[in-house]
Amino acid sequence: MFSEKFIEIKNWFLRYERHISSASLILGFVIDNLTLQRIDLLFENLVLLFYISVSVLGIVIFNLSKAGVLRINFLEKINFFIPVIIQFAFGGLFSGFVVFYSRSASLSASWPFLLILVGILITGELVKGFYSRISYQLTVFYLAILSYLIFVVPIVVGHMNSFVFVLSGLLSLLVFYGIYRFFELVLPEFFAVYKKGLISRVVFIFITVFVFYFTNILPPIPLSLKDGGVYHNVVRIPEGYLLSGEEKSFFDRLKTTENFHLSPGGRVYFFSSVFAPTDLKVNIVHEWQYYDEINKRWITANTISFPIVGGNDGGYRGYSFKENVFDGKWRVNVKTSRGQIVGRVEFRIIYGGDYKIRDIIR
Repeated sequence: MFSEKFIEIKNWFLRYERHISSASLILGFVIDNLTLQRIDLLFENLVLLFYISVSVLGIVIFNLSKAGVLRINFLEKINFFIPVIIQFAFGGLFSGFVVFYSRSASLSASWPFLLILVGILITGELVKGFYSRISYQLTVFYLAILSYLIFVVPIVVGHMNSFVFVLSGLLSLLVFYGIYRFFELVLPEFFAVYKKGLISRVVFIFITVFVFYFTNILPPIPLSLKDGGVYHNVVRIPEGYLLSGEEKSFFDRLKTTENFHLSPGGRVYFFSSVFAPTDLKVNIVHEWQYYDEINKRWITANTISFPIVGGNDGGYRGYSFKENVFDGKWRVNVKTSRGQIVGRVEFRIIYGGDYKIRDIIR
């Protein structure tokens, strides 16, 4: 009776596998968006470590059982379902990475890396059978480990710089080498078929991510811009910062480039709030640029750098200002000291015009 019921469940699952997979992907992404808040909190890291553990366990059990090394009657019966468990774990991991990396990214600069993460997430869902291949399983596993260590290692050591990034990359290779050697020793003949292609893909991922980092395409995770805008005045008060800005209508808030009305001789203040994990120390740069309409390019007017220390939920607040500005398109890039863009705010300076000032406290 139990055997017949199990076969019925198995057939139902195989019939609707694609729909179940898609539904679990969407559900997992929604749950990650609602539950994953701060990248340095224990719960968030336990969730990601749980996904990593499930994926590793699933990969080992599935391939040992498939090769006949692990002979357990129960596992042989449910082996058809294990790739879905692996798929669920990777889906949870990469949806979490997309959540964290997209919060830390300026899309105009970091879209290639975010596109890769989303592509990995979707490809595995659309192409049936990918999660049954050990070469694909371990390739995705390596990208997951590398993506995780990139933001965990800076949190642990309390600094963000090139040395810490290189350390993250070397640790990812060490972790991958451990599982690689395990399969090489336990399944020498079975694994030999995939070794060459697997190593090539891992090396390609490693080099690509490093190129992304040193060309500032990789998002500056674990930093993220919580708030940023231009104001007519910024004053430090006991409660925080008093910001004097222009009142905006609903439609004004939908525009990507806001208008900033200025009187002759006035200053333009830029206020930003950058989230950084507890105890992380890093320098932040406000890069003021204007658009050269003749040469069709952005020109840097000046930069202001200041250190921040993480730990505040609302982000580390700071501001800079610029005098002697002219009308036209401007923007302020919030960057790390080595040039990674945390966020960007564009605005157009217009001399004169009617506007109302509204004060807010941040």
